[in-house]
Order: sequence, then structure tokens, then C-alpha cells
Amino acid sequence: MPAVLGSDDVSTAIANLPDWRAFDDSLHARFDAPDFLTAIRLVGEVAVAAEEMNHHPDVDIRWKKVTFTLSTHSKGGVTELDVALAQRISEVASKLSASSVPASLRRAEIAIDCLDPSAIREFWRVGLDLQEMTNPDGEHDLVDPSGTAPAVWFQQMAQPRPNRNRIHIDVYVPRAQAGNRVAALIAAGGRQVTDEHAPGWWVLADAEGNELCVCV
Repeated sequence: MPAVLGSDDVSTAIANLPDWRAFDDSLHARFDAPDFLTAIRLVGEVAVAAEEMNHHPDVDIRWKKVTFTLSTHSKGGVTELDVALAQRISEVASKLSASSVPASLRRAEIAIDCLDPSAIREFWRVGLDLQEMTNPDGEHDLVDPSGTAPAVWFQQMAQPRPNRNRIHIDVYVPRAQAGNRVAALIAAGGRQVTDEHAPGWWVLADAEGNELCVCV
């Protein structure tokens, strides 16, 4: 099984694949087919190629638009298998006159500040119908296996913070888009609370002080 590629290696590997973007340990591409039947044909031909390679994409179909997400799950990131499959998908899409549409890439999480995560985790797991998962740092997050709902994580505090909101949203975007997203939020009436953690993340707030973190 090929090794996981580093971020620089991924960028180099897809430099000649303009349909594809790297984000969140995956490769992403979206294609707009001439009609619905062609979109289904695109998925069918990609399925044949994937079976031949014994490496399979995640696929989302919305009328004529088809989105592919590639990652080697057993390795936890992008490998040469994903790059090779990305090339095959682009070739099929080109043959079927399915045009590339830049994908909007983002991932949102809900962060809850608390003194004792173990005391409240089960409440949120049951209420949101999520599953508990231990992340690589040994912390317990709540996730939706289908990927539909945002994950919930718990930020432990040393003392209560009664003068600020205790639940905020983290939105993850590609590094190249983070600065523009921060500027757009400020233009939309927000304010920057701090950039001390940039370029990892910025903390912003709306006009009433509710916080959102832009993360990469």
C-alpha cells in the first residue's frame, strides 16, 4: 500500500490536474455534466475504473453535478492511488464533456467550552444522535458517521467564563482562502477578536459577541 503524501507532495502531484483541489486530507473535484443521464454515465464509468484499481471514491450526485472525494482511508490521507484515480476520473469527465466546477471546500465543527467534558458529553451525544470517537490527541469528540452533521468537540476550561458565549462554531477552509474569509466576515459586520493563533485560526465575533473561528 502506498505511503501517505505530505502536503507539498500532494500539491506537486496534482499540479497537472487542474480539476482537483486538496483539502482535509482528501482530493476533491466537482463536474457539471451536460445532463442527468451523462452524470450517471460518468459515475458508472468511474465505478468501473475504481473496481479495476481496487480503490474507490466517495461520490455525491446532485442532478447534473457530480462531486468526487478521494482519500486512502486505511492510511488516513492522500496516496499515489488517489492521484492516479483522480487522473482517471478527469479523463472520463473530459470524454463525456463534463466541465470542471471549482468545489466549495469547508468543514464545520461545534466547540463547547466546559469545566468537565465527561459531565456533559453524553447529553450532547444523545441530543444530537452522534457517536463518540477518540481523536488522535486522545480526546473524545462526537461525530456523525454519515458526515451530514458537524462534529462536536469539548474545550476544557480552567475556570468559568460567564461573560462570553460558551458554544462557538469552527469553520475549516483551505489555507489559501482563510484570509479572504476573515475579511469577508469583517465586511459582513463582524469584528476580529484575536489573530494571535494565525495562520492556524482566527477568532471573530458578530455584532452581539457570538464567536466563530476560521481555521485551516
